[in-house]
Formats: sequence, C-alpha cells, structure tokens
Amino acid sequence: MVNLSKKWVLITGAARGIGKQVAYAFAEKGANLILHSRNLEHTKSLEAELKAKGIEVFSIAAELSDAKAREKFLAELDAKNLEISVVCNNAGLQTPYRVDYWEVHEADYLLSYQVNAIAPIQISNHFLPKMLKAGFGRVICTTSGIAGEPEQMAYAGAKAALDKFVRDLSPKLKGTDVTLNLLDPGWLRTDLGGPNAPNAVESAIPGAVVAAFASNKVNGKWIGAQEFAGMKLEDAVKKLDT
Repeated sequence: MVNLSKKWVLITGAARGIGKQVAYAFAEKGANLILHSRNLEHTKSLEAELKAKGIEVFSIAAELSDAKAREKFLAELDAKNLEISVVCNNAGLQTPYRVDYWEVHEADYLLSYQVNAIAPIQISNHFLPKMLKAGFGRVICTTSGIAGEPEQMAYAGAKAALDKFVRDLSPKLKGTDVTLNLLDPGWLRTDLGGPNAPNAVESAIPGAVVAAFASNKVNGKWIGAQEFAGMKLEDAVKKLDT
C-alpha cells in the first residue's frame, strides 16, 4: 500500500459530503491537505479540526463554474511551490430534476458541464504533467452511476463526458506510477444526493480513496465505492490491487 504520509493532497468540494469524508480519510494516514470550496468560511472549521491532528492543512476558494476563477485557482496553487501527489476531483453540482425532459434547458447543461466536466478535466490536465515529471501521482475523478433518467440528463451527460476523458487519457499513463481513475460513490445521503438516498455518506470510505493508496498502478478503472463499504483501507487496497 502506498504511503502518503506528508504528501500533499488536493480535494475539491472538501467542505461537506464526500469531500469532507475524503479529507478525514487522508488525514488519518498523515497526508497534508489542500481543502477547496467556494468560500473560505466553508472549510474554516474543518481546517482547524484537521490541523489538530498534526498535519499541514490550508484552504483555497474558487468558483469552479467560472473559467477565470479556475485559472486563478490553479495559479494560486502553483505559487505555493508544492508537489501535489493526489488530486481528488470531488466538487460537483446537481442540476434541477426536469420532468419535462423533452425540453433542452441550455442553462442546465452549460452550468453542469462547467463544474462536472470541464473543471475536473482542466484540473487533471494541469497536474498530470507535473506528476509525470515527479514520477508519482494519483488523480481520482468523481462520477455517477445514474442511468435511464433523462430527467437528470444535464448532470449525467456532464459526468459521461468526464468518464470519456478518463477512459481515453488513462492509457497514456501506462508504464508510469501516475494513475487516473473514476470514483462512483453510490447514492448517498448528502446535499446533492438528498435525504432519501439509501447510503450514509460515511459508506463512501474507504472506496473513495482506495485508488490513491493502490500500489498496483490501477489505472483507468471505474471504482464503485459501495463495493468497499465497511472494509478497512488496507483490505480495500488488497481487493483493488487484485
């Protein structure tokens, strides 16, 4: 299992839900954390809580639906001169549930693609070359298993674009110790998933982070977090590596 102690991990959408659970999981293994949210106030208490564990943590804010804000976000990270070893593209948003799915709501698509596809693709493309140069890196992109629901097509379509990006790019990383994988956390009781979802947000761990710790260079894989629910991280890594 890969040792990420003192390694820098970037988590987008870290203030709540899956991102917050991911932050706890990496902190437990001694990784240093960069917590992204749309407002620094959103991660203030989490940052303080994690710093108390003896790791380095700082927060960064950016509206990922805005192209200029994304560029500024990446420039601010570069200015830190840190070697970021893991990127968890967790931030996402759900568009309205459109019963009138025959209608194309252009605004839904534009917003969803900016946040759910373009932002994680841009962030991945920014850090993957740096990881290749460093000789190590893990990028995890959160996707969705939604299917057969045209009512959610703006959201699902953007995730499908992200899936295509990962599947097409990951073979280019073959033979390196840099990997790019997809994470399907399952339907969780979060602000995005809603209160009627069957799974608690905590059930996404360790599946949401297992690809970061995998030592077998697992790459280009769709990882269903619920397949690892209730497992210890070490056992989850063994399962993924085989």
